[in-house]
Amino acid sequence: MLVASCVFAILAGLLHVLIFVLESFRWTDPKTMRAFSIPSVQEAEATKEMAYNQGFYNLFLGLMALAGAVLVLAGQHVVGATLMVAGAVSMVLAALVLFAGSPDKRGAAAKQFAFPAAALVLLLLSAVL
Repeated sequence: MLVASCVFAILAGLLHVLIFVLESFRWTDPKTMRAFSIPSVQEAEATKEMAYNQGFYNLFLGLMALAGAVLVLAGQHVVGATLMVAGAVSMVLAALVLFAGSPDKRGAAAKQFAFPAAALVLLLLSAVL
């Protein structure tokens, strides 16, 4: 279960790296605008600076989960699990905020929630079984 937890942490991390790319570098691209329900180029331009900054938050969360998983797989269980939990809990909580605060984005929130939640559950199970 520990390896499965790492796999889900890696998937969560990669998803957040993708979100970083979309928010920080592709915010005004039509495909990105559709993905984030941005109705106009004007709104995308007006929120570009905020999205750029937010993208880096996603990058750092993703890198934390990825680094934790790599460290666990390399045998550094305490440090790796600590990083995995910190990154995954932050991702889960952010997804819950999005779910509660933006009903129209609940699908995206569920996608952002699934991988880190699975990583946490499997990590917990691996610790108690």
